[in-house]
Amino acid sequence: MNGPESEEPPLRRAVCPGSFDPVTNGHLDIIARASRLYDVVHVAVMVNKAKQGLFTVDERIELLREVTAEYGNVQVEAFHGLLVDFCKQREIPAIVKGLRAVSDFDYELQMAQMNNGLSGVETLFVPTNPTYSFLSSSLVKEVAAWGGDVSHLVPPQVLQALDERLARRPASD
Repeated sequence: MNGPESEEPPLRRAVCPGSFDPVTNGHLDIIARASRLYDVVHVAVMVNKAKQGLFTVDERIELLREVTAEYGNVQVEAFHGLLVDFCKQREIPAIVKGLRAVSDFDYELQMAQMNNGLSGVETLFVPTNPTYSFLSSSLVKEVAAWGGDVSHLVPPQVLQALDERLARRPASD
């Protein structure tokens, strides 16, 4: 059969961007929820050469691939530059962002409006599960560096990677 009636509908695509240094259970909650709403979810790991992360971009990508493998429709890759360019190159019409608090909204709304003005890409705000409303990668790294228990805040693979990385760092870091 030929013609429009034989064509498959286009895939609904979205991107979840971030630095993910490291990926937390809060990140995974947003990615999981996006994976139920969209056919393909791109997880875009931001490359910022001016900033030294705890994990390399390649390590973050590998950890994300491990902890999102169960979803089946998540693709993880690096990006640098403007997120809207990443979206244009991959024909992604939507960005999914988690919001923890009103302070997140102020910044994210400005970013969403700028992204839409630059390219027409829409941003979907997803309220964070209250269990993770306080959670950030920075806090996880700080607590873990001081020997605190972050096992309930990150997936087991990430906890292991954190423990290994922090065991190799000098105490003055």
